[in-house]
Amino acid sequence: MAITCKGFLFDLDGTLVDSLPVVEYCWALFGERVGVSTQEINDYIHGKPAIESIRHFMPNATEQEITDTFRWLEKLESTQTEGLAPLPGAIELINHLNELDIPWAIVTSGTVPIASTRQSVTGIPEPKHWVTAECISKGKPDPEPYLLGAKKLGLLPQECVVFEDAAAGIYSGLDAGCQVVAVHAPLSLPRRNEIHLIIDSLNDIQIEKQAEKVIITHKR
Repeated sequence: MAITCKGFLFDLDGTLVDSLPVVEYCWALFGERVGVSTQEINDYIHGKPAIESIRHFMPNATEQEITDTFRWLEKLESTQTEGLAPLPGAIELINHLNELDIPWAIVTSGTVPIASTRQSVTGIPEPKHWVTAECISKGKPDPEPYLLGAKKLGLLPQECVVFEDAAAGIYSGLDAGCQVVAVHAPLSLPRRNEIHLIIDSLNDIQIEKQAEKVIITHKR
């Protein structure tokens, strides 16, 4: 199967960067702080903006308590770097896109301090375009992040391919009208029949530029 597109929109955590040990460590500390089990937190947070998860687990908190907790968690996540690593094929793929002058962006639920730290520490090339939590009013699974990502590339959503690992991001990409490639994703993928390509690794795809279009194929 081949996918034709003009631009790439990448989720960061779990798609380009292995940040799972850091994320789960920091959110476990949050769980201890608010009295919520680690399992319950891990079942909910992935792919969603931190502020929305905090509100979910602190429904009776004041706005000041929410803000203070968010700032504490943001500082914790942006300074914990041990165990961060690029996922297989991530750096090579983005370098290839840059060589071919194919537009791409990172669309993450993280804030600038967290996202920029993970991108730089792991050696992922810096994008010309970011969509972070500060840019949006509604986070994944709402389509707003990927709609904005396409706009930043100067493309229509259907001209973009979203690379995602989490259910919230897959919903966001599909509802934005983008083509979606699920990578490093669990077997129980949401809306599996709507996903355009499912891969185990970014090494599994081949990119070819033809005139103004890009062809993505699965290596066999």
